Amino acid sequence: MKLNRTYRQPKEMPLVLPAFPLAGALLLPRRPIQLTIFEPRCLSMLDDALAGERLIGIIQPSGDDEAEEPAPELYPIGCAGRIVQYAEIGDDRCFLTLLGVARFRVAMEQTTTTPYRLVRADFSDFADDFCEGAGEDAVDRDGLVEALRAFADANKLKIDWDDIDKASNEALVNGLAMLSPYGAKEKQALLEAADLKSRAEILVAIAQMELARSADASIQLH
Repeated sequence: MKLNRTYRQPKEMPLVLPAFPLAGALLLPRRPIQLTIFEPRCLSMLDDALAGERLIGIIQPSGDDEAEEPAPELYPIGCAGRIVQYAEIGDDRCFLTLLGVARFRVAMEQTTTTPYRLVRADFSDFADDFCEGAGEDAVDRDGLVEALRAFADANKLKIDWDDIDKASNEALVNGLAMLSPYGAKEKQALLEAADLKSRAEILVAIAQMELARSADASIQLH
């Protein structure tokens, strides 16, 4: 295991990843996600990941029942994250921060004796994920910010617009996607977007649908 390891292309990634099914979770390249884990199988996964490449695949269950037995079906695409921060916080709980590396397609699920799931991960469709800023120039930043302002005003959300102005297009799009208050299917659509431009367009479309839905509900109440 190397500290501060970076990955530059799909072939540098391991063929097998521990899979962490997590409904409503979205991880994207170069963005962090913070998790608290406590289940024995998750703690075992963390132990093994820390001893190896420190990589964990975040992937959503595809069914409505997350507790489906023997294990929930998974969406075909997830995102690998590297453990960049870790702390034991007592009461058999651990806090960790994963930094997104790249998306992967589940080629197959491995038969394993570990208490957690393992998948064969294919990163070949997501070579651009390894290139910071890929596709930024194609993003309609003004349209995205306009939709964000309308959504924030309608929902009385406080936004630090100085931070928005300073963010790169990649950080803005992926950060907003991860922070968005949408459901599992919408977040999976954001994850599976072909490129940054498409992800921004999906964000705008979802925001506009939510605004229209809110407006319709307001009209019906009156």
